[in-house]
Amino acid sequence: MEEAARQEQLRANLLRSISHDLRTPLTSISGNALILTEKNPLLTEEKRRELSAAIYEDANWLNHLVENLLSITRMENGQVNLHIQPELIQDIFDDVLAHLDHDAARHTIVTNVADDLLMADMDAQLIEQVLVNLINNAIKYTPEHSRIELFAAPEGKFVRICVTDDGPGIPEESRDKLFDMFYTLGKTRSDGRRGLGLGLALCRSIVAAHGGVIDVQNAAPHGACFRFTLPRTEVTLYE
Repeated sequence: MEEAARQEQLRANLLRSISHDLRTPLTSISGNALILTEKNPLLTEEKRRELSAAIYEDANWLNHLVENLLSITRMENGQVNLHIQPELIQDIFDDVLAHLDHDAARHTIVTNVADDLLMADMDAQLIEQVLVNLINNAIKYTPEHSRIELFAAPEGKFVRICVTDDGPGIPEESRDKLFDMFYTLGKTRSDGRRGLGLGLALCRSIVAAHGGVIDVQNAAPHGACFRFTLPRTEVTLYE
């Protein structure tokens, strides 16, 4: 009965969030598409490009949201089979940077791996999704031209990975709730999107499935640092 009640509450929260938070991008897509299809002769080519870019950005945001929703539903239901194998951290970072939104070009994103041969045991596709979510969050909530760093270093039997930005940081009272499903800081982006609060909940589920932990701290002198651990690959040298 408790599980049934939890699932019902999850469904209710999801429906409420979807009805509220999907309205803005869907309205924007339909409105901009209508303007383009009317073929107004007074519409300049530059304006057409702006409308097309706005449609692309809204559609891309919806696509990310659906991917997160499907992934966290599978994680919650235990339907994800991890494909764990040793991976070079630098290779993972490089793949992630190649799959970021084009908004990433407005920021300075750097990688810093303590050891070129540093490896961790992971499902590469899922961990890349974690990193993409963390970086996209940093992009969304920091000013243009901000600096975002991906850092990795060995820590005993684990590898600690950090995504650090130089934005406003996270209020202390929100840090424990930040990874809960449907929790948001209440901040609305300049484009009117608030988000469903799924991305960080998905990150926590994925990291936990790998036997790691994820948390957030404020960075010095300002900004946020999202950190998580993965099992470090044990390398055996044969002579």
